[in-house]
Amino acid sequence: MKIVLCLLVFLLSHQWNVFAKEDGSMKQHERNELAIVIDDFGNNMKGTEDMLNLPVPITVAIMPFLPTSKEDAIAAHKKGHEVIIHMPMEPKKGKKSWLGPGAITTDLSDKEIRDRVQNAIKSIPYAVGMNHHMGSKATEDERVMRIILEECQKNNLFYLDSKTTSKSVIKDIAEELQVPYLENDLFFDHIYTSQHISKQANRLAKSLDKKEESIAIGHVGVSGPAVVSVLKEYIPVYQKEADIVPLSKMVDGLELLDTDLP
Repeated sequence: MKIVLCLLVFLLSHQWNVFAKEDGSMKQHERNELAIVIDDFGNNMKGTEDMLNLPVPITVAIMPFLPTSKEDAIAAHKKGHEVIIHMPMEPKKGKKSWLGPGAITTDLSDKEIRDRVQNAIKSIPYAVGMNHHMGSKATEDERVMRIILEECQKNNLFYLDSKTTSKSVIKDIAEELQVPYLENDLFFDHIYTSQHISKQANRLAKSLDKKEESIAIGHVGVSGPAVVSVLKEYIPVYQKEADIVPLSKMVDGLELLDTDLP
């Protein structure tokens, strides 16, 4: 009888841990979860169509004010993918041409930043969140990020910190403003070679059983075809350990990298 009671207590305790979050609220996790985010949509980049045709829900991060920004958002939504705004922001290093139109730079006035963010939000249909394109300098600037996150709050958008700098101020401001906040765990393609992308994909596969929630970012463009190819190979591997879900299902994130990507 004592053995049965001890077993019952253990099972109930385990079940509570599965459902309970650190803040005391409840979230069911029957399995671990993985969100795959693909950046740089909006300019008919290499791999765009193949990414949208992946057999799992992905989160499509679309740069505003580019030739296919609206088109890509509509196509992604029709295929059941989630859409977020991939806001171009000033890096510490890199070419300005990598930022694209409507970029947020630290020399802009408060009004200019707010106007650009508002226009970006209006320009991307179906967007439910935001992350940044490059941004290692801008995301360390409290004034800049406060304005951006205020606009996210007004428009009910969550924010994914891509973690292009380890000194990002986003988390503290997002928590203060009560903007839902997540952090990137891993970049597939911060080095463009197929070998490195496969290495990162394998690294992610090995970590999925250890983490309740994982977020990984890839890109269309130069590395797009290689990322698609690797994802097609690894999606069945990932699904053995985790459900692949839209980013909005998550409330917590993981910090790992410190790099800008064009």
